[in-house]
Amino acid sequence: MTTRLVLWRHGQTEYNAGMRVQGRIDIPLNAAGREQARSAAQGLAALEPVRIICSPLLRARQTARPLAELTGVDVEFDEGLLERAFGEWEGLSRQEVEAGWPEAYECWRRGEDPVGVGMETRRAASLRVGGAFQRIADETGPSAAEAEQTVVIVSHGSAITLGVGYLLGLDLSSWFGLRGLDNCHRGIVAPGERAPGWMLVEWNVA
Repeated sequence: MTTRLVLWRHGQTEYNAGMRVQGRIDIPLNAAGREQARSAAQGLAALEPVRIICSPLLRARQTARPLAELTGVDVEFDEGLLERAFGEWEGLSRQEVEAGWPEAYECWRRGEDPVGVGMETRRAASLRVGGAFQRIADETGPSAAEAEQTVVIVSHGSAITLGVGYLLGLDLSSWFGLRGLDNCHRGIVAPGERAPGWMLVEWNVA
């Protein structure tokens, strides 16, 4: 493997600002999020990405756009990078979730997978997103001109965290060692010589 993955969470939305569960709801960036994306794109462009691959959701697409404009690299879309689905809880505040589903909420707070609300399990999301990360790295492949290439992946907080857990070979049913990325912050994973084959290089960097 010779492909470094820069994992970039989308900018702020009104749901982020209001502490609401987003999941697959397709809402845009707010003004703060658009400014975050423009600002962060300057630093990411300096990494000279050879590909920019994005979740199809609008908030991710709007985040990727300034970087594409700076670099001249076309944005590609991948369904595997979608946010984890949170079922009936999408659009609700944590207070509303706790009031409506107190037992399921406590289950969620313990890191377990609530049943009966239509939520994608941690394991399923990890396999889906982490598998997409690995596939993207494998498809990008080595370059004759570069010892290591950089791919920027624009996705979502839960999706990125769970996908990184997959690459690092962690049991996501019992391991919670990474806090989520802040809006428009990034993590970087790079190939490693020993198992699991990937190393975490940076996390939650502005």
